[in-house]
Amino acid sequence: MRWLRRTWAALPRLGPPGVVWANRSWLAMGVAVGIVLTILFTSGVQPLFRESTDWEKGKLVVLSGRDQSDGGQRRALINQWNAEHPEQPAEIIELPTEADGQRSEMVARAREKADNADVFNLDVTWTAEFAQSGYLRPLSTVDTSGFLRRPLESCRYQGVLWALPFNTDAGLLFYRKDLVQDEPLGLDDIADTSTRALRAAQDARLTAGYAGQFLDYEGLTVNALELIWAEKGDVVDESGKVVIDSERTRRALRWLADGLKGEKPVVLPESRAQNEQLTTQAFRDGKVVFMRNWPVAHRTLQGNRGESAGRPAIDFEVAQLPGPSVLGGQNLAISAKSTKPRAAQALIEFLTGPRSQQLLFERGGLAATRGIVYQDSRVATEHPYARTLLKAIEDARLRPLTPYYSRFSDEFRTIVRYALDHDGALPGNAEEALTAALQGR
Repeated sequence: MRWLRRTWAALPRLGPPGVVWANRSWLAMGVAVGIVLTILFTSGVQPLFRESTDWEKGKLVVLSGRDQSDGGQRRALINQWNAEHPEQPAEIIELPTEADGQRSEMVARAREKADNADVFNLDVTWTAEFAQSGYLRPLSTVDTSGFLRRPLESCRYQGVLWALPFNTDAGLLFYRKDLVQDEPLGLDDIADTSTRALRAAQDARLTAGYAGQFLDYEGLTVNALELIWAEKGDVVDESGKVVIDSERTRRALRWLADGLKGEKPVVLPESRAQNEQLTTQAFRDGKVVFMRNWPVAHRTLQGNRGESAGRPAIDFEVAQLPGPSVLGGQNLAISAKSTKPRAAQALIEFLTGPRSQQLLFERGGLAATRGIVYQDSRVATEHPYARTLLKAIEDARLRPLTPYYSRFSDEFRTIVRYALDHDGALPGNAEEALTAALQGR
């Protein structure tokens, strides 16, 4: 407060010492306080004093995919916001379940002239596309301290912050505790453990060792990238160059292609037609030893851990994947056409705040984007897998940051499907095709 003392010292004396000066000193103090407040309100400290009276009035529309949290916790948070801010009520409009359908609907609405959305709940892979296309309003004067590094990184494009992370995701390896003695460290460990369990016939329900999501949708992109990273291969390096044509990448794809074959396959053949929900069901039914899935599956399995509907109990544990996980999750961004940007930003800050994040994790099963949630003693006690999840998020990798990610993912899945049908071999034009897709050609 040295600058305050200097300001006080510079004020003119209003009279001689004594009673008169003592009375007039209150006037001087008032002048000083006025100067202090003026300095504060004209400096970077101003946002600290922003109140709801500064926000635009009217309904805030949030476009989002289906709420997959337990008990609809996203909507519960919106209801809490509405109770506290009746002049800025928010409404979530849920779009088609499939990610491609959500993206198409959001793009269509962003292109319309009318102001029909204030906030987009974007998949982490769409931030670059929406920012590049001019659909978003950049965020400013936002306190980003406390967010985990990787989720926050997914909110930036070309050095600009376009969103705040609503929930994050990292793949985990689920496994049967009765069939697995040691956590696997690599794909070969998964294969060896699976083979031993299948040969020992410890469980008549077992039909394969490992299940992932290999249906032709974004799940195939995610699973294939993680398998390649587990073999220390890569598809696009940190500089943005396509480097898929390598022996390590082929080794990972061969592991998957070979694993799908045989009378007792390492990889569940039905995985080629399965999404996250179907894979979870296969694991719960005892068909596989290992499963790759998102953290939300933990709550589903936890609720069905005991014997039910004539099915024996499944005792399971989770570990990190053999390699880095793909970073998943959604980011909240303000529509460039919103007529209520200040209110929309306040809503985003509320939904991504520490308390909201803890509720989404504890009650909804969605991975929190703030580190403090994982440090909570109750979270550590009631959700012992939280430490493993936090480490998986910290070690996760982002998919390529490109406005043309959708094209890249489509092309990459075409290459993976070819490899699965050709013993792990890559098509001759793999690098050329992926490079063109990354550049929007």
